[in-house]
Amino acid sequence: MRPYEQRFSWNLDWNLLRTFMVVVEQKSITKTADFLGLKQPTVSAALKRLEETTGHKLIVRKPNEFKVTEAGEILYNECSSIFGSVSQLPSLLDRGEEELRGHIAIVVASHVVCPQFDDVLAEFTARHRRVTFSIAVADSEEIVSRVLQNRVSFGICLINSETHSLNSRTLYREFFGLYCGPRHRLFRRSDIKLSDLAGERSVSFQTEAEGGPLEPVIKLRSHVQAETLWQGVSANLVEIRRMIVANVGIGALPVHVAERDVERGLLHQLPPYTDLPAVDVNLVTNPKRRASEAETEFLRLCEENIFSLPLEERTFM
Repeated sequence: MRPYEQRFSWNLDWNLLRTFMVVVEQKSITKTADFLGLKQPTVSAALKRLEETTGHKLIVRKPNEFKVTEAGEILYNECSSIFGSVSQLPSLLDRGEEELRGHIAIVVASHVVCPQFDDVLAEFTARHRRVTFSIAVADSEEIVSRVLQNRVSFGICLINSETHSLNSRTLYREFFGLYCGPRHRLFRRSDIKLSDLAGERSVSFQTEAEGGPLEPVIKLRSHVQAETLWQGVSANLVEIRRMIVANVGIGALPVHVAERDVERGLLHQLPPYTDLPAVDVNLVTNPKRRASEAETEFLRLCEENIFSLPLEERTFM
């Protein structure tokens, strides 16, 4: 290493990295100050010190503009990895305890409904009361990013394709159908034809895009010639459901998730009723993560109680 590189790690105030990571995620100095309980000038000074230490402009801030530079993006990714490693320390230090301890951080997509996974969670908790959990909800792209950055134990989400740097296994398979709410003209009609849906306004998930994990749903919408210009969009299933019920537009939902609302008279399934698009929901892990004993045991239970089952038993219609 060059002398400058040798001195850098010793001279760097590591708190600046934490502050910088929050600035990037909050996209605002003011929001960062509120988040960290600091004053705005303190955050601005920390950012300036970090830029002086690294010798690079990290963030461009102008009126109505907030942009992370290329150097800033590189530093942010490294900060996230450092944060992920540090957050693992309590669980790693718990190794060797007679009673299993630790923390498991899971981030899931908003529409995850899998009885087998719930059973694993229940069995694990019954066996290991000293292990704590945190479960956050995010869109699939953000979930993959957090797992890559080693900031969470596991992710449960949709993926575009096989990501070579991550381990991904199909947790379960679900099928999407089209639905309308009680204010819609076709609600509870049994004689609906595909032609009745032509030109209908739609609400959609953000991941319904060409090449995205919900691309099959686009084909379903195209098949019924529903309006291609979205009337509403969200990354959250609960909000998609809200818009369907409010008659913002018809929308696609996992059939097994919508089943209860159909029984309650809040949703009505629209045609087609067969050859529905299948979407796989995946459990994603980072092979570079040093798994704690709690994480290892949780994965073992998933292997034993979920992945040992044929996919047909983990497929929901």
